[in-house]
Amino acid sequence: MPEFAYHAIDPDGRERRGRISAANDDLAREALVSKKLYIVSVAPAEVRASVFANLPLKRQPRLNAKQLTLFTRQLSSLAQVSPLEEALRTISRQSEQPHVRQILTGVHAGVVEGQRLSDAMRRESNSFPPLYRAMIAAGEGAGTLPLITERLAVLLERQAEMRGKLIGALAYPAILSLVAILVVMGLMVSVVPRVVEQFDNVDQQLPLITRMVMGVSAFLANYYWVLIIIILLGALVFAQALKQPAFRLAVDRNILRIPLLGKLLRNLHAARMARTLATMVASRLPLLEGLRLTGGTIRNKLLSAANDDIVESVRSGGSLSGAMRASGVFPPLLVYLTASGESAGQLDIMLERAAEYLEREFDTFTSTALSLLEPLIIVAMGGVVAVIILAILLPILQLQNLTGL
Repeated sequence: MPEFAYHAIDPDGRERRGRISAANDDLAREALVSKKLYIVSVAPAEVRASVFANLPLKRQPRLNAKQLTLFTRQLSSLAQVSPLEEALRTISRQSEQPHVRQILTGVHAGVVEGQRLSDAMRRESNSFPPLYRAMIAAGEGAGTLPLITERLAVLLERQAEMRGKLIGALAYPAILSLVAILVVMGLMVSVVPRVVEQFDNVDQQLPLITRMVMGVSAFLANYYWVLIIIILLGALVFAQALKQPAFRLAVDRNILRIPLLGKLLRNLHAARMARTLATMVASRLPLLEGLRLTGGTIRNKLLSAANDDIVESVRSGGSLSGAMRASGVFPPLLVYLTASGESAGQLDIMLERAAEYLEREFDTFTSTALSLLEPLIIVAMGGVVAVIILAILLPILQLQNLTGL
């Protein structure tokens, strides 16, 4: 008998997750209702496979962030001038990638069969996340699907823009650092040994800096494989340790304490959360559901735990701003604007303004950091090269002095 994964809330207000066996989706829901559970979501459970099922032999097709954003923008435009079924058919036929066409054709088939769009999207849960489907369901229930898809398109486009800026901010210094390391490694492995071997027959003791550079060069030339093994083993051990909740929480906490990177990650999370909640509140979706769904997108365990605490506080009747303030990880501006929005009954507007401010601050921060990071990397590389050159020149100057005597 098929299994269905469910997410529900019991009469005491606690979340329940698990699996239930039933012939179909409707019977699974009836069984949960008979247990006095409030259903949040029910979906076909993934088949419990053997250990070989985790091997990357065949990946299930899915929409990436760019394809989902494009689909949402197309749907928001066509839904305003044509029926939903026709809009989905048009978009699926215009898709160039076969896997995108396959996914959208499946969603279109579900709508043709009489399912709601959100239910049809549940067939492709890897492509349409729970937050996305919840907003689509709210739009269908309120009869404002074109408006909801427009807001979703704006939200996804803004998230894609911020994601592109983050990648751009990190890619340039990473590439510059990699090039610098490769240049220094090339000097140490190929150039320094050929130069310093000329000093092997010198009776005088070489300068300390020269002996140090020769030692490092000899180690890299003869035992580079040891260094590679150590790095790979260290990365493997670290990756396994990250699977332990306590260690992962400690690492994420320390990341947020890094002076520049920590602030960057906090502001990015705060801006994304504020914009997502603003979109959901404006779409008349429950704030508690928005917080819960937003928490599933957070990778940092400390921020995720803070989000869970906010969910529990709001569920207990507390205010959103008070829960944010108690967590201690959100920017004061976001807390203040949230409190102002709650008191004025304009929470969505104030959250939107907070997101815009935090995103502008992120732009300013990254541009300033890049303008400082680039010369720092160049100076550091120049300093290392200068040490190598000095280690080569000092023995030469020493020999010239001896010859002169």
